[in-house]
Parts: sequence; structure tokens; C-alpha cells
Amino acid sequence: MIMAKLGSSSHAILAIFLVGLLGMEAAVLMVSSTCDYGIALDKTLQFFEAQRSGKLPPNRRVNWRFDSGLKDGFLQGVNLVGGYYDAGDHVKFGLPMAFAVTMMSWGAIEFRTQITNLNEMGNTLAAIKWGTDYFMKAHTQPNVLWGQVGDGVSDHYCWERAEDMTTPRTGYRLDSEHPGSDLAAETAAALAAASLAFKPYNSSYSNLLLIHAKQLFTFADSFRGIYHDSIPCAKQFYTSSGYFDELLWAAAWLYRATDNEYYLKYVVNNAVSMGGTGWAVKEFSWDNKYAGVQILLSKVLFEGRGGAYTATLKQYQAKADFFACANIQKNDGYNVQLTPGGLIYVREWNNLQYAASASFLLAVYSDYLSAAHLQLHCPEAQVQPQALLDFAKSQADYILGKNPRSLSYVVGFGQNYPTHIHHRGASIAPVSVLKAAVGCVEGFETWYRNARGNPNIIHGALVGGPNVYDGFNDDRSNYEQTEPTISGTAPLVGLFARLQSFCGNGNLGRSLPPRTISPNNNTRGLAHLPARPNFSNKTPGYHNDKIMIFII
Repeated sequence: MIMAKLGSSSHAILAIFLVGLLGMEAAVLMVSSTCDYGIALDKTLQFFEAQRSGKLPPNRRVNWRFDSGLKDGFLQGVNLVGGYYDAGDHVKFGLPMAFAVTMMSWGAIEFRTQITNLNEMGNTLAAIKWGTDYFMKAHTQPNVLWGQVGDGVSDHYCWERAEDMTTPRTGYRLDSEHPGSDLAAETAAALAAASLAFKPYNSSYSNLLLIHAKQLFTFADSFRGIYHDSIPCAKQFYTSSGYFDELLWAAAWLYRATDNEYYLKYVVNNAVSMGGTGWAVKEFSWDNKYAGVQILLSKVLFEGRGGAYTATLKQYQAKADFFACANIQKNDGYNVQLTPGGLIYVREWNNLQYAASASFLLAVYSDYLSAAHLQLHCPEAQVQPQALLDFAKSQADYILGKNPRSLSYVVGFGQNYPTHIHHRGASIAPVSVLKAAVGCVEGFETWYRNARGNPNIIHGALVGGPNVYDGFNDDRSNYEQTEPTISGTAPLVGLFARLQSFCGNGNLGRSLPPRTISPNNNTRGLAHLPARPNFSNKTPGYHNDKIMIFII
């Protein structure tokens, strides 16, 4: 056996087995490179830089993005500049944005050591702060929260860069007469979680976040209602199923951030009426937070801090176990559906968001169980915590290319990834190249229908992903599969950081220090402007996760 170690850029060890003596044919071996989680993390954080709205910093790493949305909210007399664009469009939807910030913050809290060792804590906190600065700006009074900027219908009628926006940038607010408990509570959760993430680095900023979080929770709880009843234009795009889970979610985060028994008592007293101990769920997403609540409160129980509330916390933990067992296929038939290739499958539209968020939760719960020296009690078996982490790794590896198509669903990771991303900014050559604005209709005719791949690589974007049969159509018009979202991508920050432990103590998968990306690394084919409009479903046929060695 001959062992050949590649250079530091590939971080892989290839084992080449000779199958004969001289004159005999040699083997062809394909080996998966599975320790690039640090690189994947770095790219994920770049996606959030590509989604930034507002005045961009001079040291930005995404060189095809420029200032945009600099007058957001001005028509209503409020400064709503900043925050994140939701997906391939330019609406700033408050509910998924807040969930994205909560998830990034949770990752920074649980996996601080791993993110720090990967030299990514600065980028992670910057991504969180871009959201929290906006939330505090939008929280203009204790009982007022501006929950959205832009209208999805008018925005979707145009295909233009953020820098060229001609659509209305109307702000929409929640207040005591127009409540939105789900959105206000999710924003409270985001700020409370972020306060914990920032606490070791900036205590004054952490305290400021907590002040806003407490006020927003009180607002959400005191004036109850579903946010899309107050912001009707959001309903078509992010319909909320209810606000009880968000109220419990925010209270759980505020308890963790403050250690104030008031918030623990809240989740206990409302456990039944709000469904915290009643709902046994198999998904975790921007709309359904029950599994997150149940796992957060299990940590309180495991640490022996339940006191008089222990009995109720055990009921929360039982539901956390249900979620975990259902995902790892040990739930006596009541399991999460898997594709033939082994991917979690919840629903057709943007399915990878559910795989990413579930995998993050499983990684967190695995660590909680391990720290408490406990096993997971499933109907079919007693399961070691490591099994949860192994399953989370299988989902991450599928996302990164270990799947039937050998296709990375994180854009820019590896050599084989989707190129026709449903994303306005990525699909249009930047201002620095065209030297002119691209109009609303022109964008559709010249760029949306362009058969070539996108001119800009939106590194780190998690696209919607494959269907129930692992099929994927790389077409810009196929938004169900090719559009990325901030809420879907955010859980990958913590997940990729945690999975770095599989790479040992060496430099395998370790990302580079924060840097400025050169144009050559961040743009694709800008010299080639579009030909006549056409559609193409062509997908590249190779992937760097498989390395082929020929011995002759």
C-alpha cells in the first residue's frame, strides 16, 4: 500500500492500493474529502455579506455588492437602513431575518471554541451584529417594531440589482393596535441570544441587546396577534402558523440570558396552553420553534436547575427526544421522511432549510446529552449522543456533495455546485462592470433568461435543494430548488463549526483568516455578456469532493 498525502490546499490523504505486479492494471480510486467544514463555514458567512442591505463597509469581501437601500423607511420618517435581504429578492422580511440571527447566535454560543479556532468568530459576530443593529433601529419605541421593508409582490415584478432598486421601499410596523406576537417574540429571541454571543467580547453591547429583547418580549406577550394580520403583504410569502411557539422560544432565550426565574416560570406555566409540552414535532424552522424550545429547556433540566419546575421540564425533554428519535429513524415508525440518498425531506419548497436546521439541533442536543452523561431514549433503542452527531454529519455531507448527484448545494464549495442561482444580484453583472443601472424589465429579458451561469458566485448560499427523489434542476426559474434564503443558510454556521471535531487536531478543514477576496475568486465570466435569452438545465458533471487518481 502506498500512502500519498496531498498539499495543504486539499487536506486529504489518499490511499492507493496496487492490485497487481508490473504489467498489471492498477486501480482507479475515488476518495471523498470530508474535512472541509471550516472552508464551508467561511463561505456560509460570506453569503450573509452578500445579503447585506445598507451602507457596506470598505473591507467587504463580496466585491460585486455595493451600497443599497439607503433610504429605507424614510417615507415613514424612520431610519430602517441596514439588515438583510431575505433571499434572491430585496424584501427585508422580519420573521425569517430574526430567526436567522437567532440561529447564528446560538451557533456562536454553543460552538464558540470551534468557531474561534477556525478564525471565524470575528466574521460570525459581524454577521450577527448586522442584523441586531437593524433590529434595534427598527424597535423605535417599547411597543413599536418595524417588521418589514419592501413589498414582495412589487419586488418580484422586477429583476434588478439591489443597487438599482426602483420598487417601493415601504416600511411596515407593529404596535399595540397592530400586534405581531410571533415577529416581536422572534426578534426578542434573536436579541437575547445575540446578547449571550457578544457577552464575552462586548458587555455594553450585550446589555443593550438585552434591554431591547426584554421590551420586545413584553410587547409580544401584552399585545397578542399574528404578525401577517398587521402586515398583510407578508402573508403570501411568510405565513405564520401561530405565535405561541415564538413566545415560549423568546422566554426560553431570555431565561438563558438573564437567569431570571420569571422567564422559566413563564415557559412552565404556559407549557400546556401554548403547546410546549403538547406538540411533538418533526421539523424546526423559521415558523415552527417548538423543537428548539424543547431542546433549550432540556439543557436546564440536565444541569439540575429545574427545581420546582422539574416535572414540567421533563415533559419538554420528552418532546425533545421525540424530535431527535424521529430524525435518526428510531421513533417506532413516526420518523422524518428521507430521500433515497438519505436526506431529510419535509416539503418540496426549499427543503434543505429543514435538513440544515434539524441537523444543527441534533448537534446541539448531542452535546447537551453528552455533557449530562445521558443517552437518548427512543422507542426502538437506547441511543448514544454520538449517533445524533453522526446523523447531523451525514446531512451536512449530503449538502456538501456526498449525494447521488455528487453536487454541492452550498454555492462556491467544491467545483460542482449550482450555477443558475435564483438571485438577482448574483445573476446580473455588477455596477463595476456594466457601469450602468439595469432596469426592471431589462433584468428579466437580459439576465434572468440568460442561459449561462450567473456572472457572480454567491459563495456560501444554501440553495433550496433536491426533491424527494434526490433530483435537482439547475435552472434560474426553478426558485423552489435554486433560491437561497438567510433563514435556511444560518443554521450551517454552528453546524459546520461543530463538525470540525471530526477532522482531528490538525489543520484539516481549517479556514483562512478573514481576508478580502480577489475579483478572480468571486466572479465568473464577467467579460461574457449574455447572448439571446434562453433557458438551460445544464449541470456541470464533476465535483471536487471526489478525487480521481490514475496509476499507469
